[in-house]
Amino acid sequence: MHFINTLSEGQQIKEIYLVKKVSQAQTKAGKPYLNVTLQDKTGTIDCKVWDPSSPGIEEFDVLDYISICGDVSVYNGSYQMSIRQARKAAEGEYTPADYLPCSERDPEEMYTELLRLIHSVKAEYMRKLLLSFFDDEEFKRQFCFHSAAKSVHHGFIGGLLEHTLSVAKVCNFYAKHYPFLDRDLLLTAAICHDIGKLDELSAYPSNDYTDQGQLIGHIVIGAGMVRDKIKEIPEFPEVKQKELLHCILAHHGELEFGSPKKPAICEAMALSFADNVDAKMETMKESIYNSQNQSLAWKGYNRFLETNIRPTAPNEG
Repeated sequence: MHFINTLSEGQQIKEIYLVKKVSQAQTKAGKPYLNVTLQDKTGTIDCKVWDPSSPGIEEFDVLDYISICGDVSVYNGSYQMSIRQARKAAEGEYTPADYLPCSERDPEEMYTELLRLIHSVKAEYMRKLLLSFFDDEEFKRQFCFHSAAKSVHHGFIGGLLEHTLSVAKVCNFYAKHYPFLDRDLLLTAAICHDIGKLDELSAYPSNDYTDQGQLIGHIVIGAGMVRDKIKEIPEFPEVKQKELLHCILAHHGELEFGSPKKPAICEAMALSFADNVDAKMETMKESIYNSQNQSLAWKGYNRFLETNIRPTAPNEG
């Protein structure tokens, strides 16, 4: 298979890909064409169908697997493809696993590591809350399969688990480095901070915002999920409930970043920093090291990072 991250300029491709996006557009001269984004497990590529009425172009839609013939070129420093022929692929012509981006890490290993952190929480009521989620097999299945975002960072199968584990490990370091932090509160908040994404985003291959995600958002959804579980734990201290919910509600750090509240306690501040650093480091990694061009060339302005980025030069000697 010609995976997207192996394509090169001038290559003629005959392959099956998953349609992630398709929209109609017009040239400056008023001629209609199609903007198409194709996907496989290694990434996406922007494509154009310059003559949608051509006999070689059959109708297709988002989430269709299509067999295409096209030519790869470079435009504004990015690869794109001009599609000359396209038809819907029949079942049996493709393997769905080839088209769904996945974490590079084994989900069972990550989940086991996360459970070790959960069992290290000393406060029984906090540990009971965490296990009420993570000891449930259906919750585990969904959590391991889900992405952490539609785009930007960790937008792949296992992304939610990978991001959550990473944030929890950073918070565990913070708790060791700053002994005044309540480790149990911080770890519990870190592990629960994004569980609302299970309802905010639909599962792959669509991986798109649900109505609940658009109208409410994962921060408020997740806080509600945690509050509902706490109601089933009578010994959960009321003050710790409020602190935990505050950490979740404030984990984006700033009101303009979607947080209903700004951090008002140390643990909420630490969680917001951990979440931010993991999101930005993953964005840097995906933007630089998952691209086809591994040279030291600048990658251009990244809207999320608000800066121009490039790879680091290798050590000499």
